[in-house]
Parts: sequence; C-alpha cells; structure tokens
Amino acid sequence: MSRRHSSDLKYLDGETARVVAETMHALSTPSRVRILSRLGAGACSVGELAQGVAMEQSAVSQQLRVLRHLGLVVGRRRGKQVIYALHDDHVGVLLAEAVAHTEHLRVSAAALSDRGAVLA
Repeated sequence: MSRRHSSDLKYLDGETARVVAETMHALSTPSRVRILSRLGAGACSVGELAQGVAMEQSAVSQQLRVLRHLGLVVGRRRGKQVIYALHDDHVGVLLAEAVAHTEHLRVSAAALSDRGAVLA
C-alpha cells in the first residue's frame, strides 16, 4: 500500500466503511468488471457495451443500473441513445489497482509453486 493512502485508511467511520464495502461489492461480479473495463477504454452506448463484453443488452442495462446507483458510471443522453462512461478517473484507478493486485497474487502464487516444485 502506498504511504499516500495509509493515513486515509486508519480511521474509517462506520458509514464510510459501509459505502466502501458496497462499492467494492460492485467488483464482485465479473460482468460488472468487464463493463467497467470496456468503459475505461471510452464512453459508449449500451449496444456497443453489449457487443464489447459479449452480453445481452438487457443484462448490460441491468448491470449499468447497479453501477450508476453506486456512482461508478454516468449516462448522458445523446439523441435517442444514452452514452455511458466511467464516473471519473477514480473508477479507472480502482479497477486498475484491483487488476494489479490480482496479477501480483497470480505471480506470487506461481513463484511459490515453482519453488515448491524445485524443493520437492
């Protein structure tokens, strides 16, 4: 963890902890993570999102409702379409950190596995 964030994490009140947990819960569904990842590449419509993440439009719309409720995405009307985007740069950073942590764990596990094979 970076020093910049360590002091921010020491004193979370109950309400802040609840909201953070709710936000993190949004990342517990692979389809939402894929939608956020696609939106990290640029704003797009539901149809473009559905195609980009290989899901039905209705399923994407349902996940977007959750993500909008949590303040992770925004939708702006453009004519008859709604164009969705990440709420702000923080969402991209949150996703990037989650991916980096996952990769770190994967590399660490592989290294431990390799050492175990050598020791065996």
